[in-house]
Amino acid sequence: MATLSLPNAGGKFAAYTTGEPIQFPSRAETANFNRVAYAAAHVVADPLADNDPWLDANIDWDKTIAFRHYLWDLGFGVAEAMDTAQRGGGLDWSAAKLLIKHALDAAKSRPGAKICCGVGTDHLAVNDDVIIDDIIRAYEEQIEAVESMGGQLIVMASRALARVAKSPADYERVYGRILKQVKEPVIIHWLGEMFDPALAGYWGSMDHSVAMETCLEIMIDNAAKIDGVKISLLSKEKEISMRRRLPQGVRMYTGDDFNYAELIAGDEEGHSDALLGIFDAIAPAASAGLAKLSKGDLQGFHGIMEPTVPLSRHIFKAPTRFYKTGVVFLAWLNGLQDHFIMVGGQESARSILHFSELFRLADRARVLHDPDLAASRMNKLLAVHGLS
Repeated sequence: MATLSLPNAGGKFAAYTTGEPIQFPSRAETANFNRVAYAAAHVVADPLADNDPWLDANIDWDKTIAFRHYLWDLGFGVAEAMDTAQRGGGLDWSAAKLLIKHALDAAKSRPGAKICCGVGTDHLAVNDDVIIDDIIRAYEEQIEAVESMGGQLIVMASRALARVAKSPADYERVYGRILKQVKEPVIIHWLGEMFDPALAGYWGSMDHSVAMETCLEIMIDNAAKIDGVKISLLSKEKEISMRRRLPQGVRMYTGDDFNYAELIAGDEEGHSDALLGIFDAIAPAASAGLAKLSKGDLQGFHGIMEPTVPLSRHIFKAPTRFYKTGVVFLAWLNGLQDHFIMVGGQESARSILHFSELFRLADRARVLHDPDLAASRMNKLLAVHGLS
């Protein structure tokens, strides 16, 4: 245990003593989870790069790929070059393509390692001159690049399409065209506007229930080319509603970082698999929880997972797009990287009060690997802010 003084919302400091961490396994007890579980993995910046951090993405490739091995060790698949990796928010397509190559090469050294890779249109300038055919070509370019490397595809939402589309028919045209060309079934990603305001109105409507109808129609028309859909709307009701209407054989991958435990456990009509950014942050706990679930121990699953939910809701609180800062902060506290420098300078995206509460919630969820190390690093951050 460790004791430190943390600021609170009242502008005062209070002593906080950590609990004893739960000794979760460092490697998966079983790779035979009864849920498909992908962790959307973050990237580790190079803190010694001579660059302008808000403009340049310099990645520490060794540490970044080592983190993928850490996730594979715990039984997870890796969802690569996604929003958690600051895709489109510091990580451009050129860097994302290199990241995908490094990760796919690493996966080849591990028999059975799961990996899927994000493709989108983020190399296409979003302006009034863009037309639907430009968006199709942009998707095709990224799809061809990743398929040539042997990667399974996650078809990410397009900011350009959200801006250009005039109706649901434009979405049907784009997705119908690209899905007919893919070599293997893909995962469709519906990222809500709470994660990226530029995606408001995706699928042709600001009303999620109306948008869902368009998305479902596209999936029904192209079911043979779809492995699953990941929706990130932070609404368990919307996810369950959509899950119950999916074509046979198409998975629901929860992207709900508020309600994942309940959704993964499921109900009498089905369950969600997982593709989650929070699994990056709570990987040992999530692995242990999924192992319990695989053995039919629902109580044990919830006993491990439920305490992590308040932590996740804090990390993903509005503005939700800044959640990456909390994910990387927790990786630093846990000794999984030796600095708290992020691509795009996003270590500055949350306040010291946010980090202090994150520390407390991570401790209560028992996901601080070494409380003494975490407390030492938290004190260093406080000192940088002139609060030690």
